[in-house]
Amino acid sequence: QVQLVESGGGLVQAGDSLRLSCAASGRTFSRYGMGWFRQAPGKEREFVAGINSNGFSTHYADSVKGRFTISRDNAKNMEYLQMNSLKPEDTAVYYCAAAYGGNWGSTLYDYRDWGQGTQVTVSP
Repeated sequence: QVQLVESGGGLVQAGDSLRLSCAASGRTFSRYGMGWFRQAPGKEREFVAGINSNGFSTHYADSVKGRFTISRDNAKNMEYLQMNSLKPEDTAVYYCAAAYGGNWGSTLYDYRDWGQGTQVTVSP
């Protein structure tokens, strides 16, 4: 099992940027894929971005492609989500997640461990 703690959320205006961080401990971080999901009020949790264990493969939801960048630092057991050109529809609780294996996945069922989330609010 891996413990995940997100940070970096907050209240920003449309067009601003935020960088989310996820600190991992427990399982060997460099062996598993990581992802970011988000959940807006009244909506299901949705995939945002994924990265494989060595960081060479990434994937994004169409809604964030070109604006968000996922990355990881295996030496520091950290995962990041750089969010640029934020929109009000990006408002949600953002969760980092650790996959069962080395690849990223785009569904909830691909991920074994979850953080508790960090709130991102984007005002118009």
